[in-house]
Amino acid sequence: MPNRWKPNVTVAAIVEREGRFLLIEENTADGLRLNNPAGHLDPGESPIAACTRETLEEAGYDFEPTALVGVYLNRFRRTRTGDDITYLRLAFAGNLGAHHAWRALDDGIVRTVWLTPEELRSCRARHRSPLVMRCVEDYLAGRRAPLELIHTDASVLQAPL
Repeated sequence: MPNRWKPNVTVAAIVEREGRFLLIEENTADGLRLNNPAGHLDPGESPIAACTRETLEEAGYDFEPTALVGVYLNRFRRTRTGDDITYLRLAFAGNLGAHHAWRALDDGIVRTVWLTPEELRSCRARHRSPLVMRCVEDYLAGRRAPLELIHTDASVLQAPL
């Protein structure tokens, strides 16, 4: 199978504090967009470790995942290239730790913002994907699964063969 389909695996942190959700505002090919702190799973990394790393890199916060909110599949067409891409997203709830305000955020990240669910619903046109709101809605509905459902075999963490 030379053209085997492989979705891009991403992780996202769904972080709520005092009725507001942590989001990042980022420059994209489609303009300024809102997203949950999220990013790609790197080689040699577990999904849980990836979520912790991405939250620090994109939002400047320590984050400890404590539950799986959901697993999502989304298809997207890149504006610039027309590439047809599918994303498999694992979204996590967890504990927010220290904020490292001195830390430079990832390329393209303009700032972090805290929005209420109502504020987030009112600006859907600015969401990076439909998964931004869906993950928050699932969190608000109380969807949580134990992290034990996600197993990363030790072979993933080893040096490449």
